[in-house]
Amino acid sequence: MEKRQDIALGLIFVLVGLAAAWMASSYSGASGTYPMTLGLILTFLGGTVVARAVRVGQDKARQLVAAPSKFITTAVIAAVYVAAVIPFGFYTASLLLMLVLPVALGFRQWIYAVIVAVIFIAVVFLVFSVLLEKPLPREAIPPLLGLGG
Repeated sequence: MEKRQDIALGLIFVLVGLAAAWMASSYSGASGTYPMTLGLILTFLGGTVVARAVRVGQDKARQLVAAPSKFITTAVIAAVYVAAVIPFGFYTASLLLMLVLPVALGFRQWIYAVIVAVIFIAVVFLVFSVLLEKPLPREAIPPLLGLGG
């Protein structure tokens, strides 16, 4: 039962990824590059799920969620994050998410959380704002500090 479910899920990911990549190929200029890449990545990951299910082939029942309280905590924080992107801006909300989520899930090494959050925000800024020049939701904090924005 589990093996068939994993194969079906992987094939769904492959089909959705291929459909996304195909649809993105009709976008003009470079605007289709990012969604096409995400579609191809989804296709690859779906293929790996199928390959693993075929190779491992376990049909034992397993838990849907191993830690329900952590799943609920993550879902609530993710919902707050999505709601916070527009009023606070993408980078501010993402930085807060990167700092709050690990602590909420039990990670207590602040220095690593801060380093990873700063590196993640820097990489996202370089990719979206510098390389792809894609507009993201306006930041709320820099204008409040008189830093423009």
